[in-house]
Amino acid sequence: MWRYALRRLLQAIPVFFGTTLLIYVMVFALPGDPIQALAGDKPLPESVQQTLRERYNLDDPLLVQYGKYMAGLLQGDLGENYTGQKVSEMLSGRWAVTVRLALTAWVFELVVGIALGVWAGLRRGRLADTLVLGGTTLMIAVPVFVLGYTAQILLGVRWSIFPTAGTDDGWPVSYLLPGMVLGSLGLSYVARLTRTSLAENLRADYVRTARSKGLTRVRVVGRHTLRNSLIPVVTYLGVDFGALMGGAIVTEGIFNLPGIGQQVFQSIQLKEGPVVVGAVTILVLIFLLVNLVVDLLYGVLDPRIRYE
Repeated sequence: MWRYALRRLLQAIPVFFGTTLLIYVMVFALPGDPIQALAGDKPLPESVQQTLRERYNLDDPLLVQYGKYMAGLLQGDLGENYTGQKVSEMLSGRWAVTVRLALTAWVFELVVGIALGVWAGLRRGRLADTLVLGGTTLMIAVPVFVLGYTAQILLGVRWSIFPTAGTDDGWPVSYLLPGMVLGSLGLSYVARLTRTSLAENLRADYVRTARSKGLTRVRVVGRHTLRNSLIPVVTYLGVDFGALMGGAIVTEGIFNLPGIGQQVFQSIQLKEGPVVVGAVTILVLIFLLVNLVVDLLYGVLDPRIRYE
């Protein structure tokens, strides 16, 4: 397993450099002058503009800029924004909010999604199956901002079940409602994946053999069928954790959560490319690490998978 993990880490290196290069080029190739944006409508003296361009390497070709950025990144330096603030310091106070929100949404997907999928898979073609398929289709069709504002008005304002905004009540109270909104789309896919995979495995030969040996339904489903059925679900959950952290911009905006998504949105408006690139770079690293963990979990769920 250790050799496999090392090989996967080595494979992640070109993926990391390719992804960060693509992000860097897309961010810094956007139209507009970030130096002039600092002054708004007022003109900046040419000498000041030249000094700032030299400080932030804006006169260099994009590949040279990227090379200097990666050289600093390998030393743990995410760079500075155009007002001299360290990007790492700007993001440090916001990571905790986004991580708590993403974990809350992820656990919501994991627990509720798998439970609904198992419930529907064991009752395929019945009312429970129809309700799960219809409900998840509806959640997929509704945009997250519509679901967010509706949940905020009903569950927060009208019924006062959850806080409506901010993090004053701490974790988990302040993160439950935005976490459920953020995880609603993923929950729908997890439930449908679990339901389909479980229904297929229940018709497999090894399940009939286990039943013919007199094993109870709980043991057949819990010990044998469910473990094999969770492999595609675990794959999706691993990929979706990175998507939850990167896609929290709308949710953090609706519920006024001071997280990474809010900072990235503000930085895009202010044309602060170093902040956007720094935040996305960390998200790429998290995404690669989570996918490595998911690959290693395959062998735990299915003993037939060997890392040789």
